[in-house]
Amino acid sequence: MKLQEIIEKLNLQVLTKSEAKNVQGVFISDLLSDVMTSANAGDLWLTVQTHHNIIAVANLVNIAAIVVTHGKKVPEETITLGNRYHVIILSTPKTIFEIASSLNAIGLKSQ
Repeated sequence: MKLQEIIEKLNLQVLTKSEAKNVQGVFISDLLSDVMTSANAGDLWLTVQTHHNIIAVANLVNIAAIVVTHGKKVPEETITLGNRYHVIILSTPKTIFEIASSLNAIGLKSQ
């Protein structure tokens, strides 16, 4: 599924430069080590983490985009690094459960 389609359907706020990407699945975790060992390239990563280390992890795994949930404010340092390393950061006030349910409803599932 196209990332832009997901952004529009779920009304996600784009915090960094966005580019055309395909999303293969969904990965939900707040543990960086869990993402490094279990997420797949092309996953949409749902998290409440906003620390700049999420950029390194997303880059390492080749995550399609990070969705920061629960209305958490993403620090400017994290946004700047996201732009520098071409990691897309999205934001929503909705909970992880709400976003995961919405993703499931539009046909995107966990791998």
